[in-house]
Order: sequence, then C-alpha cells, then structure tokens
Amino acid sequence: MGFLANINWSTPSWDLFIILFFIVAAFLYGLSLGRDRIIVILVSIYMALAIVNTAPYLNDFSAEISVNNGSIFKVTMFIGMFIAIFFLLGRSALLHTIAASDSPGKWWQSILFSFFHVGLILSILLGYLPQDMVNNVSQDMRNLFISEPAKFFWLVTPIIIMVLIRKPKPRPQF
Repeated sequence: MGFLANINWSTPSWDLFIILFFIVAAFLYGLSLGRDRIIVILVSIYMALAIVNTAPYLNDFSAEISVNNGSIFKVTMFIGMFIAIFFLLGRSALLHTIAASDSPGKWWQSILFSFFHVGLILSILLGYLPQDMVNNVSQDMRNLFISEPAKFFWLVTPIIIMVLIRKPKPRPQF
C-alpha cells in the first residue's frame, strides 16, 4: 500500500498512530485473548453498534451538546455499551456455548479474528468522529476504514469469517 511510503516517521501523524494501533492491538488481542473470547467481543461490538445507532433520542441529545462533543458522546456511548454487553455476555450462556471446550483455538484463528475485530472497532470509532477530525486523516486511511465500502467490509467480513472457521469437533472417545 502506498500510504506506508508516505508516512513521515520523524513526525508522527494520525495515520501512523492508526496503523501502529491496528497492528499492535491485533497481535496482542489475538495472542492474549484466544479465539472464543474474541468472538464474544465481536458479538458485543455488533450489539453495541446496533443499540447506539438505533437508540431513540440519542441523536437529539447529542445534537444539543455540540458538534464535537456530540461525536465524543457517541464514542463514549458505544464504548460504554460495548463494555456493558461484553460483561453481560461473558456471564451468559453464549460464552459457554461458544467456549464449550475451553480451547483457545489455533493461534492463526485468534490473530485472524483479532485483525477483523480491531478493524471493525477502528472503522466504528473513526466513523463517529466529526468531519474536521476525519479531514486530518489521509485519504488512504479514510478509504481503508471510513468510506462506505470500508465500513461494509469491516462489518460483514468478521461474520463471514465466523461462519467459515468453525470450532473443531471433539474426537470420539474409544
């Protein structure tokens, strides 16, 4: 990708921060949490996104604050809903259904899920930022995370990956 060649490493920019966050977070999540926990996190992200984007009166309330604080309000609401749902799901039957074997999954599955998890989070959070802040990000980063095709990609691809990568079936005991 051409944006790596255009990054000025001596004066860090938002682009450099986004790329480093994306790479470091994907590997740290993948290696520390395991596949099953990341899937529960992904489900929590989807639920929080649905709630924040469809909550009645949320847009009216954030419009009363101001333009920048309204976006900060949406980011805060999303993160708060995500954390609350994650903790609720972590104690629910969903986690026990997904993580029935207590197996962390294969390392490449964990990294793959965390890659799409972090991409989805970045796409959502960058999408909530006001336009003047988004203009500080390069066009390549906007195309990668904020454009409509990118948002669709980051929303749909984790679901496809969850469907395609199934949990290994337990071996029969003789």
